[in-house]
Amino acid sequence: MTPGNANSPDRGEAAPGAATGSGVASDELNALRDDLVAANRILVRQGVLDAFGHVSSRVAPGMDRFLLSGNLAPGSVTASDLLVHDLEATTSAERSLYLERFIHAEIYRRRPDVMAIVHSHSASVIPLGVTSTPLLPIIHMAGFLPTSGTAVFEISDHAGDASDLLITSSSLGASLAEALGDDAVILMRGHGSVAVGASLPEAVYRAVYTEVNARTQLQALALGTPRYLSSGEASTAARSVGGQTARAWNVWREEARPTTAE
Repeated sequence: MTPGNANSPDRGEAAPGAATGSGVASDELNALRDDLVAANRILVRQGVLDAFGHVSSRVAPGMDRFLLSGNLAPGSVTASDLLVHDLEATTSAERSLYLERFIHAEIYRRRPDVMAIVHSHSASVIPLGVTSTPLLPIIHMAGFLPTSGTAVFEISDHAGDASDLLITSSSLGASLAEALGDDAVILMRGHGSVAVGASLPEAVYRAVYTEVNARTQLQALALGTPRYLSSGEASTAARSVGGQTARAWNVWREEARPTTAE
């Protein structure tokens, strides 16, 4: 990792309209930085992220660069903390990086359709990744979940039985990305989940409603035998309700806007 400099796109905001090393005009990159800061705040407010977890965004369609914060609690992330990473999960900035940045790099490498990724440890999801009960779509807001059951990544198959459960290498990131396949969400046994989307608002929406669906499923299981969405209902809901992600994003973004005091 080589040191960055004051004019690097990895350090703060460049002058509007200027070219950047990311291959994207600086005003576009700065707008994306603002949205990514908002995404961090939204996910904290929605109980998906806390002091841990992270969210990234590909800098532009078809590009092999993505924005991800340096190693910070999500609620502390500012625009100047967002670093341009490549698909080797490296950046020119001389900063401490997230240990699990390989999750993002390897999914972007294999999924050109993915524009944003959320990795979280949201509480209601964890039980469904450590038991034989699969995460299934039970609410219409979560039609993006597979009706056959959300896949669970078993890290011990790839790292043995003495790992810290973290995705700290390209090889582990590749294994996780392969297990995700073409799905929107994958669980990680004893760890959390990853949600992806074709846009930053969609990835945030899916991360939020994965947690809401999991919580609702656990409540329903306590009462009896749930009736889950059929494959037809899930696919129809994913199209109709999933097309409303901007509605959720806009209200969440406004709620997460920093106050003057901040």
